[in-house]
Amino acid sequence: MAVLKVTFTKTKRGKLAQALWLLNWVSVVTGILLISLGLFLKVEIQNRRELMSERKVHAVPSALMAVGLAACCINFLGGKMCVEGADAAAFLRWKLLMLPYIVGTFCFTFCLLAGAVLCHAMRGEMEEALSQGLRDAMRYYKDTDAPGRCFLKRSIDILQMQFQCCGNTGFQDWFQVQWISNRYLDMSRAEVTDRLRSNVEGKYLMDGVPFSCCNLNSPRPCIQHQVTNNSAHFHYNHHTDELNLWRRGCRQALLDYYTQIMSSIGSIVLLIWLFELSVLTGVRYLQTSMENVLRQGDLESESDGWLLENSFVETARDKFNIIKNLGKCYQGDEDDDPNINVPTSAQGRPENVSSKRMNLPD
Repeated sequence: MAVLKVTFTKTKRGKLAQALWLLNWVSVVTGILLISLGLFLKVEIQNRRELMSERKVHAVPSALMAVGLAACCINFLGGKMCVEGADAAAFLRWKLLMLPYIVGTFCFTFCLLAGAVLCHAMRGEMEEALSQGLRDAMRYYKDTDAPGRCFLKRSIDILQMQFQCCGNTGFQDWFQVQWISNRYLDMSRAEVTDRLRSNVEGKYLMDGVPFSCCNLNSPRPCIQHQVTNNSAHFHYNHHTDELNLWRRGCRQALLDYYTQIMSSIGSIVLLIWLFELSVLTGVRYLQTSMENVLRQGDLESESDGWLLENSFVETARDKFNIIKNLGKCYQGDEDDDPNINVPTSAQGRPENVSSKRMNLPD
């Protein structure tokens, strides 16, 4: 029994074709929207690529743009087919192409669904990329003269001021890295040399943070050096007082920012997937109803359209049998290959090649 069978008159078939033509052109616009979203996400990631490690998250914008380009091509072809699909003579020209088009569009809708799920599921991958990237960037913060790293100080300072964050997970992360270059340290001072010697790796570590960690909304002048030393500042206790430093880590700030963008894009892609699925359903109804009209021979008569001619189980069984028969035919062709020559004896029986006596030259 056919699945979701609907009866169409000639007028209804014409209206369906016109509606599908319009929906396909709307889908071309949605494809352009997908390309734009992919470009926007790519630019946002590229702007802070030095703060991220190389992970799969960089492939998401490219996938969105590829899916958007495919949507433009598929729906442009679909619009051309549907505008002529209600006419029997024109339908004959597209008949052989319509079924591959439906199968290809069906696969494309799954790619759209996968893209929507990917956008929502990239939070963990994004968090790992940001965590490793920020950790490496903080280690190179002081290398303002090193080629390829001289821009990292500026990038991190802008990031911390723009997103109101400090460090990787918090301002304490700056206590574990040397963020002041040796060229700005007075090596004649005993305090500096003692700090360098006290560290196994010879780093100048201190309980201080860069100026960009300062909270601009705090009424007190920024305490960015000796943050944990209560005696170094008047009326100060770092355990109880509200520090005038940004408390949130930059990893969490960037993660929330990119998660919001990717969740919004994922929701848009999911809506486009539902829209493409409705267009595909309409094209399938148009195809089956027009094929039934051609079988009846009366172009003015009513015809039935359906999604599947048989039930889901019967359709799956038929497709499986087709694949199995193709495999048997391929195996039979190999068995009947005339190019395979088996040596035979004088009596016409296969000769045991391995048991032949080899004549070696003297």
